[in-house]
Amino acid sequence: MPRKIIIDTDPGQDDAVAILLALASPEEIEILGITAVAGNVPLALTARNARKVCEVAGRSDVKVYAGCDRPLAHTLVTAEHVHGKTGLDGPDLPEPQMPLQDQHGVDFIIETLRAEPPGTVTLCPLGPLTNIATALQKAPDIAEKVQEIVLMGGAYFEVGNITPAAEFNIYVDPEAAEIVFKSGIPIVVMPLDVTHKALVTAPRNEAFRSLGTHPGTVVAEWTDFFERFDKEKYGSAGAPLHDPTVIAYLIRPELFTGRHVNVEIETQSNLTRGMTVADWWRVTDRAPNAMFMGDLDADGFFALLTERIGRL
Repeated sequence: MPRKIIIDTDPGQDDAVAILLALASPEEIEILGITAVAGNVPLALTARNARKVCEVAGRSDVKVYAGCDRPLAHTLVTAEHVHGKTGLDGPDLPEPQMPLQDQHGVDFIIETLRAEPPGTVTLCPLGPLTNIATALQKAPDIAEKVQEIVLMGGAYFEVGNITPAAEFNIYVDPEAAEIVFKSGIPIVVMPLDVTHKALVTAPRNEAFRSLGTHPGTVVAEWTDFFERFDKEKYGSAGAPLHDPTVIAYLIRPELFTGRHVNVEIETQSNLTRGMTVADWWRVTDRAPNAMFMGDLDADGFFALLTERIGRL
């Protein structure tokens, strides 16, 4: 039985690769819908980009919904400096032909969780947690129906990538993150500690390109584009492919190792706002609320990614 998921996303080249990985894995994953959120770029662009990605995979049947256009409590911070002005710079993709659904993304999340049997739907947030938190606030009854939340966000040993202390997705809406982490729902976190080990090196990118398919070429061009920013910033051999770790975990959990620990979100401090304070060494008596990943098998991850993108 494939696992039913809702992808909540702010595409983003790495979000786009995550969506393609899910679409290429029907044996393991059934996408009930994709909800867009403001994050890497504003909502109008993330909703458009999500549809572009579905069309790259030849899947214009997937339902895409627009969700929240700003964080719960603060003005939106975006990341055009990383992803380009469209949020999906790199290959020249046509305007999407498939429609955006009329329903609000948050209402879709609520309605779906209420309609499906309890414990059968996994939420996969790849951006700021605004839509998920808004759904939990609007319909507290859905919390016990979620099978699991597997998200990309946060950092502990790798500290921050948008401020010295905070990772972008959490920093954009820490209030939303706090609601999600206090929800009691089982949570798996893919922080920068993991994603910074998933580097698209030249040979790994060449593997996408040499698939010789449209999706393979598009993936190579996306990673070429945002790689220039990350290589310069981190001095690394390639750019981290953050968001596909979420989908890879659903397909091959054995690629990842981590610890079930307490994770609190800093919302007050000007200095460390958006920090994910992970009790990695278990020095507090705070109850564990998240499986916080620390490492992955990078070769296994890229082998999976290349094989699946090759199916499209």
